[in-house]
Amino acid sequence: MIPLRFLTSLFGAAAVAFSAAPAAAQQDDLMGDLDPGNIGVQQVEEVAVEGDEEGISVTVTADAWQDLGIAIASFATNRDVATPANSAGTQALGLELARVVFNDLRFNGLFRPVGPDALPRPSYPEITAPAWGTWRGRSAEMLVHGYVRANDDGRLTVGCYLYDVALQSELVREGWVVNPSEWRRAAHKCADLVYSRLSGEDPFFDSRIAYIAETGPKDNRIKRLAIMDSDGANHRFITNGQSTALTPRYSPDYSKIAYLSYADDNPRIYVYDIGSGRQTLVTQSSNPTFAPRWSPDGRWILYSMAVAGNTDIYRVSSAGGGTPQRLTFSPAIEVGGSYSPDGSQIVFESDKSGAQQCYVMNADGTGERRISFFGGRCASPEWSPRGDQIAFTHIVGDFHIAVMNPQGRNLRTLTDGWQDEGPTWAPNGRIVQFFRTERNSGNTSIWQVDLTGENERRLDTPVGASDPAWGPVLP
Repeated sequence: MIPLRFLTSLFGAAAVAFSAAPAAAQQDDLMGDLDPGNIGVQQVEEVAVEGDEEGISVTVTADAWQDLGIAIASFATNRDVATPANSAGTQALGLELARVVFNDLRFNGLFRPVGPDALPRPSYPEITAPAWGTWRGRSAEMLVHGYVRANDDGRLTVGCYLYDVALQSELVREGWVVNPSEWRRAAHKCADLVYSRLSGEDPFFDSRIAYIAETGPKDNRIKRLAIMDSDGANHRFITNGQSTALTPRYSPDYSKIAYLSYADDNPRIYVYDIGSGRQTLVTQSSNPTFAPRWSPDGRWILYSMAVAGNTDIYRVSSAGGGTPQRLTFSPAIEVGGSYSPDGSQIVFESDKSGAQQCYVMNADGTGERRISFFGGRCASPEWSPRGDQIAFTHIVGDFHIAVMNPQGRNLRTLTDGWQDEGPTWAPNGRIVQFFRTERNSGNTSIWQVDLTGENERRLDTPVGASDPAWGPVLP
């Protein structure tokens, strides 16, 4: 995917210009006459806000935007032609693009979007010259327009525009040249653009999820490593199910997945290279092994191992080889280590107090301290990418997903299922993903919930799904 940054501006009189140096212009002049047919495509470097080396940091609460109406119209096209992305033509593809943007934005709890199936379809020239009266009459406060164009080289150009209807002004625009197979990525990029521009939050839609695909009867499940887009699309299996796969986690740079594999009852931690498809054995043992987790710099993998009935946390080089280093030494069961974003601390669970509770220690294993003192048990903790929250499984009879701050305060329960567990964070630290097990059947599925706890979403998967791991935003 080739990014194309056209123009970025901020609300009203507080407009701030953005600048970027072009690299590898590919089609027409940048900007042209602001008609989508004349917008050039170029790869550009990251942009900075002029006059502010630190950039702009904006934080808003959910309540500030929940009533913001966003109209997401079908993406227009200059010429309706069939493409490998959609044999019905670019006009039909434009509708699908807008549907993906709509579905991304409606499940995060921040906005009140209206999708393309309930809206007029703008013409191609209207993409850069909206019919303001049409949208004001529909009480739309924000408007998303876009276009898709089939290129002579077989690729697609997808443009995305966000407008403030009341001000009749363009807030931001961006576009991408993609292979037909990547058209959904362009839609996720558009949703990220809108989400980030309006909320001040980092993007997360253009990301992928690793998980364990489950098939077969309850007492004899086949568990395979699988990956999919953040909305459940583009699913594919990575392992064939001949050995049991468990607890995958993406590397910080997104290039690899660490996971636990059991063959003949012997646990092994592998690192799967997404680009090449090669697997590297990191460590193996005849002792029960659990929950591999990456360090933020990608150099280490944490895991837990039971030796002579005592389970402790170890770390080993992610490149494989070398002697694992033991980090905990108490006569207790200690599992589930997760690094803080800066790599200085590790949160984990231990039963040294007599029941599962959450603890924090320094990255070298020193300075252990218990942080969970509320009712019930604390299990499978996961540090937020922001560093300000820890998600965990709160066991109070049933299993719920909850969050607390790193000091163990400000407990908030996000879900109310029978057995919700295994939290993992969206790249921006605003959404928590987990898996839910049904009573009696043992069937599992992946769900997402925002930090308000009011917006749950089940992801569609072709088979049962557990142990989700949300990866970073794609490059």
